[in-house]
Amino acid sequence: ELLERVKKGGGENAIARHTQRNKKLFVRERLRLLLDRGDFLELSPLAGLDMPYGDVPSAGCLTGIGRISGVWCVFIASDATVKGGTIYPIGVKKQLRAQEIAMENRLLSVHLVDSGGAFLPLQSELFPDKLHGGRIFYNEAIMSAMGIPQVAVVCGSCVAGGAYVPTMAEESVIIDKIGTLFLAGPPLVKAATGEDVSPEDLGGARLHSQVSGCSDHFAPSEEEAYECIRNVVSTLNCDPVPEQDREPDSPLYSPEELLGLAPPGYSCTLPVKLILSRLVDGSRFQEFKAAYGTTLVTGFGHVEGHLVGIVANNGELAHDAALKGSHFVQLCGQRGIPILFLQNTAPQPAGPASISQAHSNRLKAQASMMAAVACAAVPKITIVTGGCFGSDSYVMCGRSFSPNFLFLWPNARVALVDSQHFPTVPPAGDWTGEELELKDLKAKGMDFPVSCHFFPLLCCFYCALKPVQFCALSRLEEESSAFYSSARLWDDGIILPQDTRKV
Repeated sequence: ELLERVKKGGGENAIARHTQRNKKLFVRERLRLLLDRGDFLELSPLAGLDMPYGDVPSAGCLTGIGRISGVWCVFIASDATVKGGTIYPIGVKKQLRAQEIAMENRLLSVHLVDSGGAFLPLQSELFPDKLHGGRIFYNEAIMSAMGIPQVAVVCGSCVAGGAYVPTMAEESVIIDKIGTLFLAGPPLVKAATGEDVSPEDLGGARLHSQVSGCSDHFAPSEEEAYECIRNVVSTLNCDPVPEQDREPDSPLYSPEELLGLAPPGYSCTLPVKLILSRLVDGSRFQEFKAAYGTTLVTGFGHVEGHLVGIVANNGELAHDAALKGSHFVQLCGQRGIPILFLQNTAPQPAGPASISQAHSNRLKAQASMMAAVACAAVPKITIVTGGCFGSDSYVMCGRSFSPNFLFLWPNARVALVDSQHFPTVPPAGDWTGEELELKDLKAKGMDFPVSCHFFPLLCCFYCALKPVQFCALSRLEEESSAFYSSARLWDDGIILPQDTRKV
């Protein structure tokens, strides 16, 4: 339901204005004309929902990975039906993440620019810091130096900072009567100089393709612009994706069954081999150290014909499991094999014995595995299939450890602590809460008769703690959901369990 909602951008009325009054194509229609036929991977489609400054569907831009003339690319396409193309902080973050993916994987970057500039009331979250809007232009320069091609289509307004995106690209196309490019639009020119000027005269397609030279190609229509970009890509001397010699084997068990295998609760674990049998080619999995550290499953398998090392939670990440994981990750690093992490850890309530074990053994072993994961110079993909809490998020290559991609199942929970084990303040022995407070004050020399007026205040204070604790618990429950995470771009999107193999 949420995915269908964000696919409509700013809503049906905004789409009607965009396509009928402004004579432009909707952003998803633009991608259909640009990309090769077939599915593309859209990244973070739920970004921007329920933000403090309101809903910004898909963060105001579509990003993802697809193919153009057989060449893999990362696309960044503005959606002008959302807030008139205005850029919000979450939109900047989404574009920076797309550029990061392009740099890590050395993929062609394609910009479809239709931007109204920054949302000025939030300029302090858009402009001044290192990872704010200016970083987009910095990344463009760095990618060019790395030899990563970048092309752009000016398919709408490019105002203020947005004007630098196509100007810094290696080749750009501007569309007649639709594309405009300027640092300040006609209203600001009027306010500053009193001069009336049309958008076409100030920064239209003919001006920039014939006079300023800011654009390299002139296109009479959108359809011709995207055909021009496809022709440009074919001259970039990028190798197209080679066709596979044969189709990879399907799992023996249907991946559609993964939807029913998603853990219904976050305090329970799922036998992870049930997932693996529906994920790897032919359900073939070469397990590593099968009898040791059984709460972590490690081994090799093929996914869509690609050899990968798999590290999957199968319960609490104990000392021996962490040592096993460290050994296996190092093996993958030495052999140059990409690693797939499947996170599903449900923490157990800590008792005296487990606390002792955690401090004596588990901490050192997990630190060793963290170091191995951080230093493994191979592609890493993380999928959170259930709960992932606390230090296990780091050990299993969470966002802090920079996986190449991180996806969540809809049921996933990611938080510092599990809400079901949220710390409480239980009474000691038979003491009530009020008696504990009174006992503590007496121990500090503050003795007074029970009839004193202060005792009812203690009762009120104790009772006030209960709704505060409930509020904190409710907030933790909300903030650990997959949808809260994806809206803030803490991951690369929520995927359906049955689509895991395709992604």
